[in-house]
Amino acid sequence: MQRRTVIAPDSFKGTASAAEVAAAIRRGWLRARPGDECVEVPMADGGEGTTAAIAGSVPGARVVSVRVEGPLGAPVDAELVELPDGTWVVELAETSGIALLDGVDRESCARASTIGLGQAIRFAAEHGARRVLVGLGSSASTDGGAGMLSALGVRFLDAAGADIPLGNRGLHSLESVDISGLVRLPADGLVALTDVVNPLFGVAGAAAVFGPQKGASVDDVPLLEAGLTRLAQVLDGAPEASGDVLALAAHPGAGAAGGTGFGLLAVGAEVSAGAVAVAEAVGLRELLRGADLVITGEGSFDAQSEAGKVPSLVRRLALEEGARFGVIAGRVGLGAEERAVLARDGVSIVSLSELAGSGRRAMDETLDWVEVAGERMAGTLEF
Repeated sequence: MQRRTVIAPDSFKGTASAAEVAAAIRRGWLRARPGDECVEVPMADGGEGTTAAIAGSVPGARVVSVRVEGPLGAPVDAELVELPDGTWVVELAETSGIALLDGVDRESCARASTIGLGQAIRFAAEHGARRVLVGLGSSASTDGGAGMLSALGVRFLDAAGADIPLGNRGLHSLESVDISGLVRLPADGLVALTDVVNPLFGVAGAAAVFGPQKGASVDDVPLLEAGLTRLAQVLDGAPEASGDVLALAAHPGAGAAGGTGFGLLAVGAEVSAGAVAVAEAVGLRELLRGADLVITGEGSFDAQSEAGKVPSLVRRLALEEGARFGVIAGRVGLGAEERAVLARDGVSIVSLSELAGSGRRAMDETLDWVEVAGERMAGTLEF
C-alpha cells in the first residue's frame, strides 16, 4: 500500500541545509519503499537557514540579492525572499551574522553592528513589502539592534550631537536619540523570529549569555551590559518614543541576536516563535493532512529540542493529524529512559552518529548517512 510521508527537517548546522537533508531522507526512503509519496518541506526556527527553507518550500517565492554592510562594515551580498502575498523574509545571519567574520575577539565583539540587517529591512520596505519576517540568530553583535535602527533612519547622538560609532562600544557615549527620521515601515509590520526567550538584561540576558560566544571576555560582559542599558534608557526617554520602551527589555526574546529583538520591539515589531512562523509561511499544517508519517531532523536531538525547536513543533502538528512521527538526528542526547518513553509513544529515532560508528564520521559524511537513516527508518517502521 502506498504511504504518504512528509519530510520536514531543520538544517544540520555546519554540515547540511534543511533542503539537502530533506532530499537525502527522501532518497533513502524511496530505496526501501519506492512506491510511496514523499513530500519535502525544509524547515527552520528563525535562525540560520530561514530564508533558504522558506524559499525552497513556498511556490512562487522569489530570491533577491542585496548588497549591505556586514557586521564590521565590509560589503556582503545577502539573500532576501519575497513571497507572493507581499511578505518578505530577511535573515540576520545573512547580513550581520557571526559566520561573516574571519574570527571573533574582544575588538570585533565591541565593533560589530546590525546595520546590514536594517539596510535589508529598508530595502524590503521600499520595494513594497506588506510585512517583513526577520529571522534572528547567529549574530556577531551585541548592539541591541542600534545599527539596524540607524539604517532605518533613527539617529543615535553623543553629547556634541554627532552620530555615535556603530557597535556596542558606541552606546557608551549615547546621549540622545532622534526618531523623527524613521522610515515608513510595512503596513502589517515587522515580525521577529527567534527560538530564544532571553531578556535584554541580567544573567539570562544578551551580554551574559551570548557575549562570550562573540569574543567577549569575562571583564567585557559588564561593559556590553552597560552599553545595552544605556541604549534602553535613552530610547525610553526619547520625546518621540511611544509607550514604556524600557519595559520591553524584559520581553521574552528581547535579548535575541545580541539584543536585536529589543531593537525590533522598540519600533513596534512582534516576536514570534521562529518555527511556528516558518511553519505558517510554508503551509506545513496543510501539507501534513493525509500524511501517514512525518519525519523531522536536526543536528542534535536532546531535551532542548522541546524548547521551541523545529522537532517539537513538527511532532505536535503530526500528532494533531494522527500521523506517525520520526526523527533523524546527527546525535541523540537522550538517555535510555527518555528514548524508551518516546518509543512507547510511537516515535522512531535514528542517530547518524550511532549508524556511522562515530560523531566525526557522521559529520564528515552527513548526507550519505542521512540517506542511510531514511532507508533504515522506511525499512523498520510498521504501518
